[in-house]
Order: sequence, then structure tokens, then C-alpha cells
Amino acid sequence: MNELILISHVVNASVSEGFLPAACKLGLNVVLLTDCAQQQRQHFSREGLAAYPHEIVDCDVFNPLAVIEAITERPRPPAAIFSNSDHLQTVTAMAAAYFGLPGKDWRVTYRAKNKAQMRAYLQQHGIDPLWHVSVSDAPSLASAMADVPFPCVVKPREGVASEQVQLARDAAGLERYCASLWHRQPGQTLLLEPYLEGELYTLETLGDGERLEVLGGFKVKLSSPPGFVELQADWGTGLTPSQQARVVDQIVRFGIGFGACHTEFVLTAAGPRLIEINYRSIGDRRDLLMQEALGIDYFAAVLRLHLGEALKPVQARARAAAIRYFTLPAEGTIAAAPAPFRHDEARMSLRYQPLREAGEQLVLSHSNRDYLGVMTGIGCDAELLDEFMTRHSQGLKWDIRP
Repeated sequence: MNELILISHVVNASVSEGFLPAACKLGLNVVLLTDCAQQQRQHFSREGLAAYPHEIVDCDVFNPLAVIEAITERPRPPAAIFSNSDHLQTVTAMAAAYFGLPGKDWRVTYRAKNKAQMRAYLQQHGIDPLWHVSVSDAPSLASAMADVPFPCVVKPREGVASEQVQLARDAAGLERYCASLWHRQPGQTLLLEPYLEGELYTLETLGDGERLEVLGGFKVKLSSPPGFVELQADWGTGLTPSQQARVVDQIVRFGIGFGACHTEFVLTAAGPRLIEINYRSIGDRRDLLMQEALGIDYFAAVLRLHLGEALKPVQARARAAAIRYFTLPAEGTIAAAPAPFRHDEARMSLRYQPLREAGEQLVLSHSNRDYLGVMTGIGCDAELLDEFMTRHSQGLKWDIRP
């Protein structure tokens, strides 16, 4: 049986509930390469999961040489090498190139992950120029201060999940926030860029290197500044054809063309402006919701590309879909939390799934690590679905003890 090398960091729903079951349906033995082998083995020791890896191999997955060496020690060459981890796209691309397998261009994955390199490339090639500067200590911040447009956004150069991303309204606030980050992590490189006024959207695409197909996207609701935690996402952007075409043109010129890509942008008064190009599938369970909304086997479609198959036209159905995240209100220990449930009513389906359990002690991170639970809904009408989800959200209560 053909082997899929699936490179992963921590346990996540995209792998456990999406790509792993899809790989098994495709008849692949999944070898999970991970630097969190104990955590992964503990997770997959549970009964009742949709699929299990054939083997879990301990490996320094952030080191491309270690990954290549681990794969060469396998009894036969793999059929595909894949990862959906935000951190591991470049390592995976390098390994796939070494073994002559379909994969992404590692130069593109690198500049997509490194937000400073992304901004520099977009500016150098006239794709979407935006003022930006990288700072790593107080002197470099002082040198850049005269040019900083306020309000500005501060973000780690290679961060994820909106963690440590914050809005700075003035110089004093910027200095305080940067100092607090450098106190915890001296020398951390931070990217400063202007705050873009407008609503946040995503665009989800698939490509085989020859053809790029737009699957759709989400309109996203964020928490109030200074943080940028995603609280809700509604499937269906409502963009005009010209607005969507502009975003597609920008990411294609950036180098996006193979596999899955998740692009975030703000629809400003001047049109769409790029926030991030995440050269992977969307996460936080929105990939699972997207698959259900489209009525396609999304995860298998992604894996087929890495197996060398051409992208087939997506025959998708149009359904309303939404996801809501419930966040930690204050630091403390969870004394009590809502149980999972499902409600089906008049061609609408709703699921609630807890992400944290009673007894867990939590610290606020102002990122998706603060999610306590997630509710997803599918229906025939967006407005009715929103009302349906609101009604069932009202009974969700957590007891958080200091």
C-alpha cells in the first residue's frame, strides 16, 4: 500500500478529522512525522476516532535534513509528502522536492510564512505595496518611529493565530507593547504596518500548478481592538467578480499555484488589501465546515494534488454556513463547561463542540488559544441560520474560577 508522509506538529482537527480520514479513504498508509510523538500517540490511543495513522515517527520536523533522513529510512519511497501545519510548509516543500514529489515551491512558502518577506515581495513587485518595517529592539524601534503611521499593527514576523498581534494607536503605546514582548522574548523580530480600515475576508483556493480554482471564502468578525481574535466567520464573501479577481491576481503574482491556500484580506474603500497569505488550508475547524458547505470531499481533493493528480473542476453546492468561537473572558480555572450537542431543525444543522474541559487552567493569550468552544451551523438561508445559532448560543455558560 502506498505511504503518505504526513508531517505534523501538535494534534489538530484538520489532521485528525480531515486529512487523516481522507488519506485512509484513498487507500494510503499514513506515516505521521512529528516532534510531539507522545502527545500524538496519546491522542490516537483513544477509541472512536474516524481514522488512525499507520505509524507515528518521532522527528525534528522543523529541520528539513531530519525530515529527509527520516523518510530515507523508510523501506520504500513515499507516494506523497504533505503537511497542513502553518510552521512546516517550507520543510515539507523541501522534502517533497528532494524526493521528486509534487509539492509547493519552498521559496514561496518561506516568503508567505515570513510576514516581512511577504510585504517586501509584494512591494518590490508592485503587487500590493504597503509601508512596513521590522524591529527587534528598542534602538531599531526608535530609528523607525518617525515613519510609523498611526494607528499601526504590531505582529510577530512569523506568528500564527493572531497571537501577540495588537493595534498601537500612538508612539507611547507602541513602545510599551514592543517592550513587553521583548521582555518575554528578547530580540524577537516584530513587523509594523498600517492598520487597514475595513471588513476582513478570506479566499480559499486550490491549484495544481496549472489551474487555480476559487472555492469561496468567509466574512470574518473580529474582537474589538487592540486584539484581533476571530470570533465568527460566515461562508460566502459577497464580493464582486472584480474584487475577487483582484485578490486572485495578487496571490498568483506572489507565486501561489499549487495545493491549498488561505488568503486573508481587508476590503478597504480603495479595494481589497492583503493581510496574510497562508499557503495551506484554512484551520480552526473552518476547513471542516467548508467541506460540508460545499458538499465536496475537500481533504481528499487536496491530497490528490500531492499525489500528482490534476485538479478536477469543483462541483459545489451553495449552502449557508457559519462558525462561532466562544472565548475565555478572564484567566482562571474552568470549574464547569457546556457539554457538546447537536440540533437539527427545518433543513438547518447546528453542532457545538467544547475545546476546553473542566479542570483546565487557562491564561489569556488574545489569540485563538483562548477559544473555549466552537459552534458550526449549516442551513439553506444565512439569516435564518444566524438566528438559529444565536438562539442556541444563549444557553452556553462557563464557570471560570480565579
